[in-house]
Amino acid sequence: MAGQLTLNIDGRDIATAAGRSVLAAALDAGIYIPHLCCHPDLSPLGACRLCVVEIEGKPEPVSSCASPAADGMVVRTRSARIDRLRRLAMELLLAGHPQECDTCNKYLNCELQSLKQYLIDKELSVRTRSKLLPINASNPLFLHDPNKCVVCGRCVRACRELRGVGVLEYRTRGRETYCGPTAEMLADSGCQFCGACAEVCPTGAIADKAELVKGKKRRVALVPCRYSCPAEIDVPRYLRFIRRHDYAAAAAVIREKVPFPRVLGYVCERPCEGVCRRGEVNQAVSIRELKRFAVEKDGQPPALPEPKPPTGQKVAIVGSGPAGLTAAHYLASQGHQVTIFEALPLAGGMMRTGIPDFVLPRHVLDAEIRDIERLGVEIKTSTRVDKVDDLLAQGFQAAVIAIGTQRGQSLPLPGADGARVTNCIDFLRDFNLGKPVSVGRRVIVLGGGGVAFDVARVAKRLGAEEVRVACLESRDSLPALPEDVGLAEGEGVLVCPTRSATRVLRQDGAVLGVEFLEVTSFSIDDDRSIQFETCAGSEQTLPADQVIFAIGQRPDIPPGFGLEVSSRRLFEVDAASLQTSREAVFAAGDAVTGTASVVKAIASGRRAAIAVDRFLGGRGDIECKLAPDVPPETCLGRQDGFAALPRCTGLLDENAADYEAGRCLQCDLRLDITPVKFWGGY
Repeated sequence: MAGQLTLNIDGRDIATAAGRSVLAAALDAGIYIPHLCCHPDLSPLGACRLCVVEIEGKPEPVSSCASPAADGMVVRTRSARIDRLRRLAMELLLAGHPQECDTCNKYLNCELQSLKQYLIDKELSVRTRSKLLPINASNPLFLHDPNKCVVCGRCVRACRELRGVGVLEYRTRGRETYCGPTAEMLADSGCQFCGACAEVCPTGAIADKAELVKGKKRRVALVPCRYSCPAEIDVPRYLRFIRRHDYAAAAAVIREKVPFPRVLGYVCERPCEGVCRRGEVNQAVSIRELKRFAVEKDGQPPALPEPKPPTGQKVAIVGSGPAGLTAAHYLASQGHQVTIFEALPLAGGMMRTGIPDFVLPRHVLDAEIRDIERLGVEIKTSTRVDKVDDLLAQGFQAAVIAIGTQRGQSLPLPGADGARVTNCIDFLRDFNLGKPVSVGRRVIVLGGGGVAFDVARVAKRLGAEEVRVACLESRDSLPALPEDVGLAEGEGVLVCPTRSATRVLRQDGAVLGVEFLEVTSFSIDDDRSIQFETCAGSEQTLPADQVIFAIGQRPDIPPGFGLEVSSRRLFEVDAASLQTSREAVFAAGDAVTGTASVVKAIASGRRAAIAVDRFLGGRGDIECKLAPDVPPETCLGRQDGFAALPRCTGLLDENAADYEAGRCLQCDLRLDITPVKFWGGY
């Protein structure tokens, strides 16, 4: 075969491709040769001298990583001379290396430690020394301990060859040589913080900071933006498409995981940004704004999965919120006939009734619901389902209950019963469905979450002169997003933190105000119960003529619905399958988890679709490929000042989106670096 050659290694004829090294040919054939400076993705260096072999016709052993295989070549990997040379090379590497392995962050995952076990069967014959070089823990993301460096050069080559950045070099301090950055602070050296150096370092001399990776799965620690997203949207991938100005592809990447990309561009709580590794460098990437930009900039009809052939199976879904619509989207894509039953006159669930239109424009929501209907999903509005049995009697083979949390909660405060005291759900539902809603001149909203601030902003729009949001939490620990708080304050809403309402004051039936105590401590225990303490004698009254509770919500489950519920009035489901107490009935979304977020409800709807498809005899494979396969550009190139690039906020234009996407560290590229196999794997 063209491009093939055969060499003999330890008596075995080995076929390999032309251009492969002797080391690569041997490893491919399962013949282990010790090596350290060599890495499958990097150019050979031959510096460690652990991979020496004897080649017939050559007077001295050679480094197998730097020796090209040749047709007819005869190689011997073991002999007394080879063993002696390897042991000496290994001892020289270990002589200046710290001996306390069990305290090292690479313990039991260290290539040097593995090689020591393979090559050294007794105490070292060379004198050991302590380098006493300073450890640099001042950089974001990475720890640099030059005392562990064995000068294999892998980090230097990775920075130059894989990423094209070139900020690592061979350095000397006194008589010691080590690999390190050109400046003490990586940001000053031009580092892109991609992590390639830490990925290829065999000893942990350059390593991820333990607090960022310890106890986490590798992919979660290294690409937290993607794997903290409940729907696991491939964030780095669509940011790269934005950099290429291929907005249709960027939008398609998002649609592979969620049927509401535009909605999420407006209302996602952005868990990805809270863990973005760029945030450790200076500020997190504006991921939500980039998502919104990509989907709205895409002028093409939205990419939708191609439905599979009809299965003849009918699925009912109760509730048209994000969980129910998501389950419908993916089940219809699997070829099932899906019908959604919605009690309200319009579809969308809490996306429509719980989020004001100035936060989530209705044309955005309507368009994405129409896309789901294009897959063949039928939505029956103004159709309430009171019993599971009534549903199953209509011939559905399976059902998903996704009714959300449509009932607002309040506190049993003295004076809270009666006129001018309501809850956030009823207040927002009436407003969002266009019903007449009146507000007082002075409104107090009790609660500190995002819904409380939505209610406050609605009250201001309806004409309230003074609106206060009062909550148990401190200003720094409000559950609402800082930007939501800022928008509300910009509209004149006043925030009153660390206050516990004790009673609603009334006179002749009219609300006069709310009495509060100062909160001195606040926490949430493992059972999600709120624990707080107040200061005796700290009573304070805030005037009001209307009070709105925004302290939580729960499902509105009809009596005799037919499914078991927990003490929290949530549906009991199997944790793995989401199946309820009825065999063919599944549940998803807030009615299972309690009030969460739109993206978490979407993720729950995906899980329900997988479970139902499997129940109906399918494989549960709802993954779809909508975006083109374009290999990422792994060479990042040098960009001085990269670490200091500030975050763009607010709506992005094309230039700002290109800039902001360019701030991404592209952490996922690290997962494509070939992992090194230890000798025990051969």
